[in-house]
Parts: sequence; C-alpha cells; structure tokens
Amino acid sequence: VQLQASGGGSVQAGGSLRLSCAASGRIFGRYTVSWFRQAPGKDRDLVVGIRWSGSTYYADSVKGRFTISKDTAKNTVHLQMNSLKPEDTAVYYCAVDTHRSVAISTVTSYDFWGQGTQVTVSS
Repeated sequence: VQLQASGGGSVQAGGSLRLSCAASGRIFGRYTVSWFRQAPGKDRDLVVGIRWSGSTYYADSVKGRFTISKDTAKNTVHLQMNSLKPEDTAVYYCAVDTHRSVAISTVTSYDFWGQGTQVTVSS
C-alpha cells in the first residue's frame, strides 16, 4: 500500500483545511485507516481513524471540529478540519494498519505511512 497525503497549508485560527490521502489500492472495509499528527518535539498522536469495520475514533481534542470521510471508489480518505487552533499545528500523516489491530491509537500498529503534510495555524 502506498499513501499520498496532500492538502496541508497555513491558515489563521478559526479557519479550515481539508487533507486528503490517496491509497494505491483498496483499503476501506479491509484495513484501519487513520490520521496522526506530530508537533515539533512531541510524540506522534492519533487524530482520527476509521476501522476496517467502519467505526470511527476521534481524539477528544478534535471532536466536533474534525471529520473523517472516505471516497471508496477513489481509495481516498479526507480529513476536514474546521475551527482550527494554533495547537493543531503539526505534520499530519495518514497511515494504514493491515493487521486490524485493536490498538488503533498505537503508532506501531500501522505498517504503511504517507509522507506527511504540514498544517500551520497562526493566532
């Protein structure tokens, strides 16, 4: 599986961005697909994920502001980010777990990663 992330950029607080992650093959219904983010000097943390079963998981910090969606025909997952805050500034990565791990938030559960896209939110 190859993943290509896009859509990052710079916005002011309160603004919106939409990230996309295109996969080279069929991923939905088979694997868990998630977005992680990593700020400078911090760990890579889960933002949101869609399990192979279709259930979703959102980090508390983004609930009500971020929405994950999928385009099954294009093997693409999107992350709509609204009401952005300076603390959302990070490099965002999409990732795929082909083993259907229980631990959706664990970085080591994922075996394929996109290249990362920078999101910068200014106050």
